[in-house]
Amino acid sequence: MLIVDSQVHIWAADTLERPWPPIKDPTQSRAHRPEPITKDDMLREMAAAGVDRAVIAPPVWEGVRNDIALAAARAHPDKFAVMGRVDLNNPASRDLLLALAKRPNISVKASCMPLYTADAYPYRRLHPWLRRVYDAFGPQRMFWGSDLSRLECSYRESVTMFTEEMPWLSAADLDWIMGRGLCAWIGWKV
Repeated sequence: MLIVDSQVHIWAADTLERPWPPIKDPTQSRAHRPEPITKDDMLREMAAAGVDRAVIAPPVWEGVRNDIALAAARAHPDKFAVMGRVDLNNPASRDLLLALAKRPNISVKASCMPLYTADAYPYRRLHPWLRRVYDAFGPQRMFWGSDLSRLECSYRESVTMFTEEMPWLSAADLDWIMGRGLCAWIGWKV
């Protein structure tokens, strides 16, 4: 099965030559890890977890720049793409997201899910919410993602939460959710 992660972050260090903007909003986060995750780090993690491709979401702590993500995608177009994001920390945005499912040109990524529960792996409290998203968007417009740098579980567990722990997802559904749908959406040849 093709496995494509719909959200990972890579970034460069906060240096004098490449400074990050100051934090103006106390709810804004800094880097998820003390050391940057480079494209080479991500390629090693992907190989070890059996992940074939990943979409890079440029992290907020670097400001509006996306040069690191774009450089990685240019260097490895068979492994990386770059995509924007919608802020789902706002409950109104979550409700809006389900309403937007009626529009065929809108898709959703189910990324960094373990962060949204105090539940332990396999995070069963999340399964009904994921089912609602699945029912609204369908498997061809719902993309799995890890947000690796923020995970509180292993990269592999973020994969198996979907592939082994949600029996209501068929093999065909998983094929779409775990990679085929995202590749079709952004024009990545399979």
